[in-house]
Amino acid sequence: MARMVDSSTNQRVSAASRTAFVASEQRLNELAAEFERLYPNPQSELNFSNEYQLLVAVILSAQCTDKKVNQVTPKLFQKFPDFLALSKARISEIEKIIRPINYFRSKARNLKLMGQQVVQEHAACLPRSRQALESLGGVGRKTASVVLGELGIEAAFPVDTHVFRVSQRLGLAQSDKRDKVEEQLRTLIPAELWRNMHHWLILHGRRICKAQRPLCAQCSLAPLCPTAARKQ
Repeated sequence: MARMVDSSTNQRVSAASRTAFVASEQRLNELAAEFERLYPNPQSELNFSNEYQLLVAVILSAQCTDKKVNQVTPKLFQKFPDFLALSKARISEIEKIIRPINYFRSKARNLKLMGQQVVQEHAACLPRSRQALESLGGVGRKTASVVLGELGIEAAFPVDTHVFRVSQRLGLAQSDKRDKVEEQLRTLIPAELWRNMHHWLILHGRRICKAQRPLCAQCSLAPLCPTAARKQ
C-alpha cells in the first residue's frame, strides 16, 4: 500500500530541494561573482549624508519606494537638519513635507517621537545598539538592521520585499515568514557578504526580478536560478 504524503511534507521537500540548488559553496560563489559583475558597487538608493539622515530616510522608506522618499527628504532635511530640530518640529509641519509618502501621518508622529527620544535619552546622537535603536519611534527590526549594516556597526541582513522575493526565486531561502527567510540567509551566506548580498538582491529585484513580470529572458543569473529553470 502506497504511503500518503501530506502537503506539509511536500512543502518541506520542495523547500529543501530549492535551497540545495544553490547551497553549495561553488554556486554561492558563482552567484556572488555574477552579482559583483552586474552591480560592482552596491549601495542603498536612498539619499543621505549623515547618520541622522540615514535613520530618517529608512523610517520613511517603509512600504514606500526609495525614489519617492528621495523626493521629499531634501526639503525635510533643510527644514529639520538634525535630531534636535526634528524633536522641536510641529507634527503638522512634518506632515506637510512628507505628505506624498505612504502613511505620512503615522510616520510624521514617529519622526517627532524618535527625535525627542534621541535628544532626551541619547544626547542627540544616534544610539549604536540594536536594542536602543528598536526602542525609538518608527524603528523596528528591519529598520535597525539597515541602519546598523549601513554604518558598519553590526553585520546584518535586512529582509525587505525584494530580498524576500528574489532570495526565494533563487532558491536561497524558502518560507512565508520574513524572519525565517532572514534566518536562512544568515545561515547560508557568509557574514562578510551580508551587506553586499542584501543590496544585490534589492537591486536585482528592482531592475530584473520584478514582482509581477520577472525578466527571466534578460537575466544573466538564469543558469543559477531554479525558478528560471522551471520555465524552460
